[in-house]
Amino acid sequence: MDFQLSEEEKNFSDEVRTWLEEHLVGDFADLRGRGGVGQEDIPIELQMAWEKELAQGGWLGLGYPVEFGGREVSLFEQVTFFATYVEAKAPGRIPNMGATLLGPTIVGYGTEEQKQRFVPPILRGEEWWCQGYSEPNAGSDLANVGTRATLEGDQWVINGQKVWTSLAQHSDWCFVVARTQPGTERHAGLSYLLVEMDQPGVEVRPIVQITGGTEFNEVFFSDAVAAKENIVGDEGGGWAVAMGTLGFERGASTLGQQMTYQAELNDLLAFAKKTGVNADPVLRQELAAAYSTLEIMRFNNLRMLSVEGSGGVPGPETSIGKLYWASWHRMLGELLMKARGASGMVAGDDALGESYEIDAMQRTFLYSRAHTIYGGSNEVQRNILGERVLGLPREPRP
Repeated sequence: MDFQLSEEEKNFSDEVRTWLEEHLVGDFADLRGRGGVGQEDIPIELQMAWEKELAQGGWLGLGYPVEFGGREVSLFEQVTFFATYVEAKAPGRIPNMGATLLGPTIVGYGTEEQKQRFVPPILRGEEWWCQGYSEPNAGSDLANVGTRATLEGDQWVINGQKVWTSLAQHSDWCFVVARTQPGTERHAGLSYLLVEMDQPGVEVRPIVQITGGTEFNEVFFSDAVAAKENIVGDEGGGWAVAMGTLGFERGASTLGQQMTYQAELNDLLAFAKKTGVNADPVLRQELAAAYSTLEIMRFNNLRMLSVEGSGGVPGPETSIGKLYWASWHRMLGELLMKARGASGMVAGDDALGESYEIDAMQRTFLYSRAHTIYGGSNEVQRNILGERVLGLPREPRP
């Protein structure tokens, strides 16, 4: 892959940078370098407003077809956008699962009617989505889903529970994996349903995290309904659609994620230099290793993206990227605390009260502990790579 920007790509980068400078004003001015996944230091309403601002600028639909309101730019321009965005210290992004997950899934698997109904509102920032995958007994093992849906007349009736549902309390819709064929097991008999959140049969209970935030939620479906036509793909064929969604999750937007990681590492390097802890040869070597492995992750992701191209459905190779970045960011969190020393173990003034204040480094450490679990644990990712990518014998099941 040629990493030199063409004149057209340089102009695109300048367009991104100029737009950000013009729009990071007013209420958005204080968002620079703040917010993002696991960093609930600014009101969620303001972060959602920023996402709508991006939508109005046409930045949510970079890779989407023009017919749905997208810009249909090249893969390299998408990468350029995320890199420029982070370099400009623009606000950390909250999970916009409509734009990054559901939208590409609908384009790849949905009917023409579903594309016209659901994609444009997502790209206009008008409808928010959450992901109904994990359950108390089906976390990383998604095939063990127990939520059930029964077709009754012209609608699906859904009963069950989902957990770790990011931003469910602020979402308009949820894409839900449910078992629609009684008596089936594992991957068979699952369907991918689109469910409105604002209805009597849906209850959302926020989960207070160790960071003090409530990004994650429990969602209970009690005779909740979805229109008959709100099924993506074939009835009973939801597993393939769900795996396609996870592939999109690990696509071009991960370059922006990695640029954010680069900014976090740069802050750590500056802290180590300022405090003098970089004089420790062991810590200095660990910092160098963090830098080199982050570069490897970036180039590996670019390689995978160049193979996938800007269209189609990603393959299981994307599990490599998830395994790598999850492990790296957990390691960075540990390195942050090592550099901080004893001060990293002490929270704010209200540490002994009902709540406590933690700083950005502490928040990153605590939140990064979950990376190797959610979205498919490291153990599950290794099984996927071994069994489905390398073709090794299946791990013995109990």
